[in-house]
Amino acid sequence: MSRQVFLYDPPERFVAGTVGLPGRRTFFLQASAGIRVTSVALEKTQVAALAERMEELLDEVVRRSGGNAAVPAVAPAEITDSAPLDSPVEEEFRVGTMALAWDGEEERMIVEAQALVELDAESEDDLAEAEERLLQDEENGPPMLRVRLTGAQARAFAKRALDVVNAGRPPCPLCSLPLDPEGHVCPRQNGYRRGA
Repeated sequence: MSRQVFLYDPPERFVAGTVGLPGRRTFFLQASAGIRVTSVALEKTQVAALAERMEELLDEVVRRSGGNAAVPAVAPAEITDSAPLDSPVEEEFRVGTMALAWDGEEERMIVEAQALVELDAESEDDLAEAEERLLQDEENGPPMLRVRLTGAQARAFAKRALDVVNAGRPPCPLCSLPLDPEGHVCPRQNGYRRGA
């Protein structure tokens, strides 16, 4: 079966969002153009890592261009998107591997999210070789979402993604683990008290 690539060049909208209540949220990347909408599920840590790496890459592009690149220093307010995900949210696949690149000629950030694939390998070397073959297989690889963004769109995506990640449950002031609405068993409150 040939690889299915969901290409948005450019998307009308590309956002990170969630479905569900804090503590039980499912995270999604969602790209749309016209009536086409593609939603892929991923972990909270993947959303955070993607947003942070996008910011780092954009900062590096600005630094290397001497400030001449078409990349704003902060997300432009006029393209800020705080709307919920487009409904219905139908998961195309769960993300395993993500990649970022900068196309210097067209001044676009390329975001790729590839479906999670389980590989059988007998050793670490076999696993590394299987992963490399899979990544290089343009015809028969796993499904992929590929989005090309302007610098401004990328800044807006990263800001929203970090806001979505940070909108979850507040951290416990003692152990930094998330506080549940039903209560929290804090490992720092195990009965041991230090003397003054």
